[in-house]
Amino acid sequence: MELEQMTPRRPYLFRAFYDWILDNELTPYIVVNTSKYGVIVPQEFIQNNQIVLNIAPHSVGQYCATNEQVEFNARFSGVPQHIVVPMAAIEAIYARENGIGMGFEDEPQYHQDQCETPPQQPKPKTNPFRVVK
Repeated sequence: MELEQMTPRRPYLFRAFYDWILDNELTPYIVVNTSKYGVIVPQEFIQNNQIVLNIAPHSVGQYCATNEQVEFNARFSGVPQHIVVPMAAIEAIYARENGIGMGFEDEPQYHQDQCETPPQQPKPKTNPFRVVK
């Protein structure tokens, strides 16, 4: 089977490094390419189309990592935010304390996803509300 036909490796390597960093009692950070489609992060903290996020369990709430994205709640300058990071946007994961981690290479599967336009929901043809007197 050709690499292009296989599922991306990034989600599996990401979860492995995340667990390994936590098992060693270190703090996992991720580097996010904010120019990728679907990234939802606070805009005021973006520098050069990147943001670095602390994803330690004590720093985030409702953390969920799937094969498609990482999603969690966090506070930025005291303001609660819901964060969504597609796997295609994660450039690296590393331990804050020593910098050990992994940078992710480009994968062809993520280029295919970017070419597809997101499905649009059909707009209602009529107003579902009516005036009642």
